Amino acid sequence: MTYVITSPCIGEKAADCVEVCPVDAIHDGGPTYLIDPERCIDCGACEPVCPVSAIFHEADVPEDERHWIEINRAFFQGG
Repeated sequence: MTYVITSPCIGEKAADCVEVCPVDAIHDGGPTYLIDPERCIDCGACEPVCPVSAIFHEADVPEDERHWIEINRAFFQGG
């Protein structure tokens, strides 16, 4: 499991999450930041600092935001 950034990040990109990630798993993905699922260590440091509540543990991503799981994965797989 990993953490996932969802649509509330679009246009926000405050970068608080980037600063607290101990393994540099969060990268600029264009309109949002995205979390590399291979690099994320599931520490949860990013979730509470997100000013727009866009970060969720993969198991807790709201149903209408679940497509962001694949968006995060695809970005880091080059597709």
